[in-house]
Amino acid sequence: MLIKIKTESGFLPAYESPGAAGMDLRASSDAPIVLRAGERALVPTGLFIALPPGYEAQVRARSGLAIRYGIGLVNGTGTIDSDYRGEIKVPMINWGDADFTIRRGDRIAQMIVARCERVEWEAVSALPETERGAGGFGHTGV
Repeated sequence: MLIKIKTESGFLPAYESPGAAGMDLRASSDAPIVLRAGERALVPTGLFIALPPGYEAQVRARSGLAIRYGIGLVNGTGTIDSDYRGEIKVPMINWGDADFTIRRGDRIAQMIVARCERVEWEAVSALPETERGAGGFGHTGV
């Protein structure tokens, strides 16, 4: 799939291994950003994309930053809609107990481009039955 991209940082999203599902995104801030424990920051990437209709880009945390430093995304997973043309910025949070510094070029998140379906709703008075039914939150055991 070919997607139009504009970069003001010189960095492009990149798959860092042959089997990687997500492309790493890099910080483009000229000055270091210090995330203190419990603090949030919107980190620029310098990237602008033109997704085709019917697609979204999902921005996710990097597991290494999460487990080593407690760094994640404020919104869990972010969605970039196909009609958005602004800069991709990553809302990061430091859930750790030490300051964390983000420098230009640091890999800060990963992005996955995925097809998304548009749905139409059909209001009904009852839903088809299943074996599970309304069971949830541990219903199927440990």
